[in-house]
Amino acid sequence: QVQLVESGGGLVQAGGSLRLSCAASGRTFGVYGMGWFRQAPGKEREFVAAIGRTAAITYYADSVKGRFTISRDNAKNTVYLQMNSLKPEDTAVYYCADRSQTTAWTPTAAYASWGQGTQVTVSS
Repeated sequence: QVQLVESGGGLVQAGGSLRLSCAASGRTFGVYGMGWFRQAPGKEREFVAAIGRTAAITYYADSVKGRFTISRDNAKNTVYLQMNSLKPEDTAVYYCADRSQTTAWTPTAAYASWGQGTQVTVSS
């Protein structure tokens, strides 16, 4: 099992930026990829972005494409989510996850290990 700890969340005005980090420990992380998800109050957890074992493969939800960038530093066992041009609708708890299934990238069921989440609040 891999342990994941997110950081970097906070309160930001609309149009601002934040960089989330997800530090992994335990077994080798992200062998099949890593993902970021978010969950707003009263809503289901939704896919945000994913990255393969190398940066050659990345996926983004349509709602964040062009504004968010996922990256990873395997030497530091860390995956990042750079969030620019933030909107109030981006407000949510953001989770990173370690992909355990190779059949899909966006369902939560494809990821076995999850962090505790970090709150992102975007004010208008």
